[in-house]
Amino acid sequence: MLKRLYALVFIEHGTRRVHLAGVTACPTGAWAVQQARNLATKLEDRIGALRLLIHDRDPVFTTGFDEVFKAEGLQVVRTLPRTPRMNAICERVIGTLRREFLDRVLILGERHLAMVLGEYLDHYNDHRPHQARQQRPPDAESQPIKNPAELNDLRSIRRRPVVMGVINESHRAA
Repeated sequence: MLKRLYALVFIEHGTRRVHLAGVTACPTGAWAVQQARNLATKLEDRIGALRLLIHDRDPVFTTGFDEVFKAEGLQVVRTLPRTPRMNAICERVIGTLRREFLDRVLILGERHLAMVLGEYLDHYNDHRPHQARQQRPPDAESQPIKNPAELNDLRSIRRRPVVMGVINESHRAA
């Protein structure tokens, strides 16, 4: 309790899908390399569709970290010092995580942060609308297409609390 924790997240710029790689109190270069390997394994076929990895100049991002992604065919780009706009999508996601979630929850440790952050990212990727995607969530392609006539009937909408009750999702009642 009352210690700083670090989370490593990756964002797919095109879809705005966020992947949680890991949570730790003491990030090291070796830890970041292992999280990169885990992500590359998790993404399997989808990593081939990616072209770039953009990251800042944090010492945690070692050459070994970059090599994991170069081996997968990605070009690694380091942002310039003191240029948050160079990776604005990531900065915006971090701000969203803080405003919508982390500022409202008391985190008890690494495992707790990983659990609740994973739950929030499920909501973020499956249900939260994104302005850059015409109000569709990142995983909109995997969701069924809604009948426009049903969208006007507000009586069938039900609220479901998620992420420890901090956020509510709206769903159509069956």
